Amino acid sequence: MRFVSEKFFDTPTKFWQTDPTVRRLIIDTNINGPFLMSRAVAPHMMEKRWGRIINISINHETMRRAGFSPYGPSKAALESETIIWAQDLAGTGVTVNSLLPGGATDTGMVPADIAPHIRQNLLDPNIMVPPLLWLASKQADGTTGSRFVANLWDSSLPTEQAVEKARSMAGWMVPKP
Repeated sequence: MRFVSEKFFDTPTKFWQTDPTVRRLIIDTNINGPFLMSRAVAPHMMEKRWGRIINISINHETMRRAGFSPYGPSKAALESETIIWAQDLAGTGVTVNSLLPGGATDTGMVPADIAPHIRQNLLDPNIMVPPLLWLASKQADGTTGSRFVANLWDSSLPTEQAVEKARSMAGWMVPKP
């Protein structure tokens, strides 16, 4: 959203005010980039009968937030692709899941001059590491088409409990083949 407006946290940009070139950049980054990367590696992963595709997403609330077009819709599309790809790759040993921080996160995309009261409430991006490592591991074999919320991951729990605590079922109905 920083490419749409440096003031996106407090001043929503209406969709008709968004530069079409910036919209294409965000769509290319969040939809086409993961598609092209996954398309390139899927045949190799299927040949090995093992692989991981982990798409980075956002909260459903952010997907629908006023002024967050095209970012929100691009992540909604990526979540749809996650479910579709998981079905397409079922039985191949390749899993496809979605991981999101669980709230606004202090990354390089946050404007430097953001108000201190907002910055202090941003999540540390390192919260993504424990669930990401698990999703990329052999322990996650068979877990596919799921959505995980990093700030719900509790490393003090046994892994199976941390996984279930972080798994978000809201809005996810993966059809059975």
